[in-house]
Amino acid sequence: MQRHGILNSHIAKVLADLGHTDTICISDCGLPVPEGVQKIDLALDFGVPSFEQVVSVIAKHMKSEAVHVATEIKENNPKAYNFLESTFPSDQYEWIETSHEAFKEATKQCKCIIRTGEASPYANIILRADCIFSDRP
Repeated sequence: MQRHGILNSHIAKVLADLGHTDTICISDCGLPVPEGVQKIDLALDFGVPSFEQVVSVIAKHMKSEAVHVATEIKENNPKAYNFLESTFPSDQYEWIETSHEAFKEATKQCKCIIRTGEASPYANIILRADCIFSDRP
């Protein structure tokens, strides 16, 4: 049994199995999950757990080099966008912004989609794994 780390065994396994440039998605409760992509469903109720809670925990335990969001998040969910900007500063992470349709297409390549209870628009992010021995934080 682990002393530290992520308690959810499915998420812990996905993170342990990631290689450099593999991607995972953390989503709101409405994002469609493509056929063949593993869904780890954490949603209990609207807002529980929140997008911010789940992203914060994953960010502590996953070494990422890039974040991918839908451009629509800026205008339609500035609170989530500002949270992501502060969590993943653009001087330390590559930022990829595409249309929501292109974002959904990109989820087809993700190792998993972690579904939160978030019920605000466009609260979705794809994280690209970094090499664990690189110089980035």
